[in-house]
Amino acid sequence: MSTARGVKIPIGKILLDSGKISPDQLKQALTLQKSTTEKLGRLLIDLGFVSEHDVLGAYAQQLNVPMFDPEKMTPDPSVAKVIPDHLIQRYNLIPLRRNGTKLVVAMSDPTNVFALDDLRLITGFEIEPVLATLESINTIRNNGGISGGGQSTSGSKLSAVNPTLPSQESGSKISSLGNILPTNEDASKMSSSGALDASSSIASGSASEKSSTADIDSMLEAIRRPDSPGEGSNADDESVEIAEDAPIIRMVNVLIQNAIKQGASDIHVEPDRRQVRVRYRIDGVLYEVMTLPKFAHAPLISRLKIMAEMNIAERRIPQDGRIHLRHEKRDFDMRVNVLPTVFGEKCVMRILDQGSVLIGLGRLGFMPEMMALLETLITRPNGMVLATGPTGSGKTTTLYSILNRINSVDKNLITCEDPVEYQLPGVNQVSVNRKAGLTFPVAMRAFLRQDPDIIMVGEIRDLETAEIAIQASLTGHLVLSTLHTNDSPATIVRLADMGVEPFLISAAIIGVIAQRLARKLCEHCKEPDEPPRDALYRLGMSDEEIESSTFFRAVGCEECMNRGYRGRLGVFELLVLTEELQELVVRRAPLSEVAQAAIASGMITLMKDGLSKVKNGMTTLEEVLRVVSVG
Repeated sequence: MSTARGVKIPIGKILLDSGKISPDQLKQALTLQKSTTEKLGRLLIDLGFVSEHDVLGAYAQQLNVPMFDPEKMTPDPSVAKVIPDHLIQRYNLIPLRRNGTKLVVAMSDPTNVFALDDLRLITGFEIEPVLATLESINTIRNNGGISGGGQSTSGSKLSAVNPTLPSQESGSKISSLGNILPTNEDASKMSSSGALDASSSIASGSASEKSSTADIDSMLEAIRRPDSPGEGSNADDESVEIAEDAPIIRMVNVLIQNAIKQGASDIHVEPDRRQVRVRYRIDGVLYEVMTLPKFAHAPLISRLKIMAEMNIAERRIPQDGRIHLRHEKRDFDMRVNVLPTVFGEKCVMRILDQGSVLIGLGRLGFMPEMMALLETLITRPNGMVLATGPTGSGKTTTLYSILNRINSVDKNLITCEDPVEYQLPGVNQVSVNRKAGLTFPVAMRAFLRQDPDIIMVGEIRDLETAEIAIQASLTGHLVLSTLHTNDSPATIVRLADMGVEPFLISAAIIGVIAQRLARKLCEHCKEPDEPPRDALYRLGMSDEEIESSTFFRAVGCEECMNRGYRGRLGVFELLVLTEELQELVVRRAPLSEVAQAAIASGMITLMKDGLSKVKNGMTTLEEVLRVVSVG
């Protein structure tokens, strides 16, 4: 803001020094002001001593900002779309033009720091305010001389992927991402106007990447220069067309589309001191796909916050939001979290493919022997089956696949999750709402009065939830849940440590699945490999097993974007509670003894299952060692 930082000169003195009023008139107005709350400028106007234009000029001089002259300061239509319409209405302003690195904006109140901060955040430019009357602002807006870059967020709820889309008539439909993201056919047409070729790869060093980089540069230049010509800049165009033409809108859409194309589970937008790093988590590993200049950070985060229906003016506390979108006939949910850091807000988006959990239990990576054992457990009428492992190891997918496998018309399935990530047809799903008092224990007690056959609890976090779940399993229900432990035997001990009576654990638990997610080798480029024999010996492999096995290594090709891996598969450990294990649990045997007894009873450990997948050419030894702890 260009306002002088020194002591403000009073309005009365400015008008007096400029000869607009006499000392007697000023004295008369000051005397009257003592008995009213009106400002001095308004009193001088009401007394007929000066015109409104004179007072406005003095106010502009006091603030050290220019006065708006409609004849000399005609708004540039090419910068109109830079500021969303709801901000134009909220703060009574008009974007006028670009002045170097600043955006000139006519405002009725240039001292409104909230307005200046919001504008700076949305546009990425420093704001140069110009003082204007409400009458002149409304006149220009009513005459069609200004049109903002989006629909107001107040009133109707923002539409799905593109919050600027107007609501559909009669039964609003979720907007298709394909309608706003550039298709492969449109990409070449858009490149000349500064849009990214959406069909090209961002991650690899191919020729298409060079083209993409040039197009991103064009977008960034357009973001830096809001007066640059764009498509559909006619003020009479629909708000959706204006929003699609904004460079930052196209950039966000391209980031999302490329993440979906590459199978990313998360998008990270991370500010640094001088730049912004964009990373995708693909098959559990983060890859840097783009580095943007610092000035792109504010509009990029603002766009994402608007899409997720967050408060764009709040930058001091974390915020959570959600975006629902449809792309290429597939439904996606994006969980969005914004976290304030020392260099600005970091945004992480978790991409949830609604179709990914319906791939079938048989395609998760269970070996035939373990699969047959699991089928036996999940078809039992009662008992508890737990899935365990670290965050991101696929526990929810496993439980959803089990639910999908045993779901039928003659069964009543209820789940309690925090939150519900995927919608399952035929399953009654409840989302935890702690503010309203709907916690896991409260939901579980209600479930028991809903005549359930199968209950899934998103996670056992405390003793109360554990006890209710165990009681449900003992009273004729099949209960599925998750727990955070390293392996299956540790799960039994963890429940006892939480305070659950050992005799209840041994009576209720029928099976525990421990799991990890390992990257699958790309079938197009994997090559035979010979790992060091001493490493294989340390992992328990014999000479006979080594000789009969063919090992592979990751190479990298165009199909896998030069990573050597494509997709993931589960590495599992299934513990079935035998009578011997039940006795050990009841007498509180140490973890080492429980683990040894489980292996003696035929349990295949995580490492052993991982090695079997290595020998079958499904993954590499390095990948198994990365996801499965040794020792």
